[in-house]
Amino acid sequence: MTGQEEWIPYARQSIDEEDIAAVAEALRGDYLTTGPAIDRFEAALARRVGARFGVAVSSGTAALHAAYFAAGIGPGDEVIVPANTFAATANAALYLGAKPVFADIEPDTGNVDVAAVASLITERTRAIVPVHFAGLPADIAAIRDMAERYGLPVIEDAAHALGAAVEGRPVGSLSAMTTLSFHPVKHIATGEGGMVVTDDEELYRKLVLFRSHGITRDRAFMEADEGAWYYEMHALGYNYRMTDIQAVLGESQLKKLDRFLDRRREIADRYDRELACLNEAIALPGRRRGRESAWHLYVIRVVAGEARRKAFVDYLRERGILVNVHYRPVYLHPYYRNLGYGPGLCPAAERFYSQAVSLPMYAGLTESQQARVIEAVIEGAKAT
Repeated sequence: MTGQEEWIPYARQSIDEEDIAAVAEALRGDYLTTGPAIDRFEAALARRVGARFGVAVSSGTAALHAAYFAAGIGPGDEVIVPANTFAATANAALYLGAKPVFADIEPDTGNVDVAAVASLITERTRAIVPVHFAGLPADIAAIRDMAERYGLPVIEDAAHALGAAVEGRPVGSLSAMTTLSFHPVKHIATGEGGMVVTDDEELYRKLVLFRSHGITRDRAFMEADEGAWYYEMHALGYNYRMTDIQAVLGESQLKKLDRFLDRRREIADRYDRELACLNEAIALPGRRRGRESAWHLYVIRVVAGEARRKAFVDYLRERGILVNVHYRPVYLHPYYRNLGYGPGLCPAAERFYSQAVSLPMYAGLTESQQARVIEAVIEGAKAT
């Protein structure tokens, strides 16, 4: 990389002066946490995705943990998750004493394979957790129909998929619960943060309880009422509360979501057009009719496999294109190997991992920056 060229990351936040002003105003206000900004952000986000309730929490991981708790998952239970995901999707089951069961994936989209999920359902299964990988919705209709036959809840991990839709219906309005993440590389950023959305009032109350130490001040659910100061702890919850500082940033970011999504789609379409010439060396992301991606990631696959993928990644990074790889199958990490999982469990996920490269994808990526990425990808595909 020459001294005049800038690094181009695979992802980054898009923060403007309105966002900064919103945070500054919150810092000058009366509430830094558990204040009115939380309610406003929850209501606005839930409205955006077509859900009745939103429960803001401190991270996407906290959202998964809370959702699994609300679903009643506990020791001895099994939770079916994709092998191709961030570790938190599986870890949240372990937090509650349950066992993550890893399902294989579709080879072109990276999303969970419905037939693989069906083959893993047992009498111990308590939930199915599809991940909308890279922003493309999984086959949620088929998963939901299957879950209903077995009386199982579907908890959608939509950390990648705020703004995605299935047949025009927004992700967040399709299942019992949907979890979201507001990490800086996601569609909207709150520093750290997450949310669970649901239409079920009972689940909503459990989520609210869990995120704040299992404590309630709601007289309708307390055993006694000894005064205005009184509260009761009804469950072993956690401090998963979001701050008002994060919430006002989320509110401000949410107002720009449509613009962010439009830009991500423009970037994806340009990649599709200009990288189609590499079809023998590079496979482009799979798409599905009726499912609108939110394009959190743009994942290409180096067809020749892992050795060439490494050379290709090195070539791009040496030129300032900071591509990444998503994901190593969760069960291949040392912690999970120590639990008895091992290679060969999900062959399609392992093959996907050996080929995957995530190109730069974020709303602030400029036309000239994307041109640099495309040029480097074409050159790298030929040179490695």
